[in-house]
This record gives sequence, structure tokens and C-alpha cells, in this order.
Amino acid sequence: MDFQSALFLYVIIILSAILHEYAHAWAALRQGDSTAKYAGRLTLNPMAHMDLWGTVLMPLALLYFFGMFFGYAKPVPINPYNFRDQRQGMIEVSLAGVGANFLVAIVLGLFVRFMPGFFLNPFLLFVIIVNIWLGLFNLLPFPPLDGSKLLIALADINMSRYSRVIEFLSQPIGIIIAIFIAMTFLPRLSNFILRLIVG
Repeated sequence: MDFQSALFLYVIIILSAILHEYAHAWAALRQGDSTAKYAGRLTLNPMAHMDLWGTVLMPLALLYFFGMFFGYAKPVPINPYNFRDQRQGMIEVSLAGVGANFLVAIVLGLFVRFMPGFFLNPFLLFVIIVNIWLGLFNLLPFPPLDGSKLLIALADINMSRYSRVIEFLSQPIGIIIAIFIAMTFLPRLSNFILRLIVG
């Protein structure tokens, strides 16, 4: 991957991650929690969601020296005790970010499918597959990814009973497993979903 392509990858992933975090903030406010709003996170302004290390220095260094990407935006602060319904609120907030990425992929994918002569180009397909991958990655049940919170809320798991599992998955070994899945299985699944959307 040349540096120009790597830089394009960086911009697309960061913008998609920012949309993901904004969706969390919007869903939290909808459920009655204004923590993210008062923290200045209910915005699409990239500066509000960027972390100096996780969003700028580390991913750019990885792209430049190794041609690979790993990074993150600042997590959106929420207070589940402010939700009108804590369980339902956690489900909606957890799904909001993932849903935003999948929505982008589906909308752009349908344009490609039904107007291929105008929209079919490698860059647009790249945006679609990045958003599919981000959505799938965040569904993995590894803290602090959305999938872990969603699992607890959907299964109504008692946090104290789940604490040992969370502690294990939060360790470096859990992160390594998540990255391994993300780099091996998720690209194949992302390509499969891409073909379903664009035909």
C-alpha cells in the first residue's frame, strides 16, 4: 500500500469512527442521558472525538512504517443511570454506533448496486467495506467494544457474575484475540456482506 492510499484509508476510518461515536451520543441523549452532550461530544466535529495517541500518532505511525491500521476515537461518556430504561438504553446506545456504520455501508452500497455506471469506483467500495468492518469489529464481545455491553444488556447478565469473563477479555490476551479475529475472519465476512449489498 502506497502512502497516499494509506492516508486515504486513515481519513475514511477516522471519519467513520467519528460518525460511530456521534451516534452513541445521539442515542444516549434520546434515552435521557445528556452526559455526552454536555461533554461536547454530540457533534460531527472531528476534533471533539480525536485522541492524540489513539487517533493521530499511533495509527499514522503504523500506516507509515508497517502499512497497517489500528486506532480509536475517544469513547463517548455516558451515564446509564440517566436512561429512562437502563437495559433498553444500553442496548440502543450500544447498537447506535454499529448501526451508523452499517447504515453508511447499506446506503452507499445500494447506490453502487442500482447506479453502477455513476457510483462504481474503488474508493466508494473501500468506504463501504471499511464501515462494514468497523460495524462487525465493534460487535465483538471484548471490552471496551460495544459488543461486550450489548451482550450484557441483551442477555441481562449480572455484572458481578460476568466480572471474571470481563476481566479476562480486558487483559492483553483478550485484545490480541480481538485483533486476530479482526484481521483474519472479519475481512472475509466483510467481503461477503459487501457482495450481498452491492450484488
